[in-house]
Amino acid sequence: MSDIHDETYGAVDDDTRAGAQADERTFAALPPAHGRGFAQSWWGQAWLKALEDTALDTQQLKTGRRLARAGAVGAVSVRPGRITALVMDRDGTPHRSDVLLQELGPEEWDRFLGMTIERAGHIAALLDREMPPHLVEDAAAAGVELLPGIGDLEPECDCDAWDHCGHTAALCYQMARLLDEDPFVLLLMRGRGERMLLDELQVRSVAPVGPQEPTEGTQGAPPEGVSAAEAYADGAILPPLPVLPPLPAEPGLPPTLDTEAEPAPGLDVSAVEFLAAQAAAEAYRLLADVLTPGHERSPVEAELTVAEDAVRLAAAQPGAAIEARLAAASERGRDGMALAVRAWGYGGRAALHVLDEEWTPQDEALARARAALDAAWDEDERPRLRAAHNRWTVVGTNAQLRHGRDGRWWPYRKERGRWAPAGPAAHDPATALAMAVGGE
Repeated sequence: MSDIHDETYGAVDDDTRAGAQADERTFAALPPAHGRGFAQSWWGQAWLKALEDTALDTQQLKTGRRLARAGAVGAVSVRPGRITALVMDRDGTPHRSDVLLQELGPEEWDRFLGMTIERAGHIAALLDREMPPHLVEDAAAAGVELLPGIGDLEPECDCDAWDHCGHTAALCYQMARLLDEDPFVLLLMRGRGERMLLDELQVRSVAPVGPQEPTEGTQGAPPEGVSAAEAYADGAILPPLPVLPPLPAEPGLPPTLDTEAEPAPGLDVSAVEFLAAQAAAEAYRLLADVLTPGHERSPVEAELTVAEDAVRLAAAQPGAAIEARLAAASERGRDGMALAVRAWGYGGRAALHVLDEEWTPQDEALARARAALDAAWDEDERPRLRAAHNRWTVVGTNAQLRHGRDGRWWPYRKERGRWAPAGPAAHDPATALAMAVGGE
């Protein structure tokens, strides 16, 4: 407990002090608030609005606002039903000032906790030590007022003022700044410390074990919930989302598994380390995609199949032993995996599909493909092409064009009797063919 608390309340024995600490918090004096508003958070602003809307003497509020701005409020002690501080007058005279706020009764706390449990968003936020703004409205609907109303803030000051004076008003303004730091202070004033509140919420949130007998009138009733329209409307009163963090310079490094302890039988430590590093790299790639402007308008890609993921991992050059296991898992064999890895390097999943799939363009797709081929070369330069499904092979050469389902052209070249990817896709078939022929 701070020295100013001891000066304010006089000497207390150790047992009394220890018992009170759980339900009392002391905040150090805050610096002057020149050039800035008293409250930045939703909770601080809501407290100020409640204070100013219910004040009977606006002149005392102005005096208190000036004192608080000047840093005249000392350390603030907050406990159930009361806040206390020493407030320095303009002439430097200290005054002990208290503001009392009625605690919620047991029935009110029961309704508040019951309301919180019924709303998954509220209990999740509170258990994460966050106070959602619409908690006030939902509590009021349950008959529990969290913010003070007219006459709820009862002043006590040794300056002998009969009502709010500048000192107690300054303490109320300082309270708004404290709510910026920790909105749970409001619940402490109303009678429950943060730890007690969260413990009780934790207990209540545990679902009862075993089947529950339906009560009269609930047989066959649909589960209660919140309509989509209501949930969407609530978004208007939520504070703005924080700014997205910047992308790290590189993926994180997983911990090493090279320890003195022997690995469990059958555990390939190098394979586990490789998978961990690839998971970090993939997480980095996904984060980079999310932070790209316009990402929310991009279509959601389907998950990779096991065989596709095996190729992705093999493309990361994990070493011969792991490559062999991946080739076996994908049922491609060593040579087939080598072709698949090359395709993946040129265009990822789309290039892999072009390697594996043989399909026949129909109607409009076929017409567009033929038009692209006719427009790609002058009449005297056009190569002789033999078509088979989505593949056009240049007669008399080892070059081939494959048409993807997205309309792009992929260069292929025959190597050791097998068609192999020869480069990335191009929208112009002549450009793609140049890549295929250039490697011969």
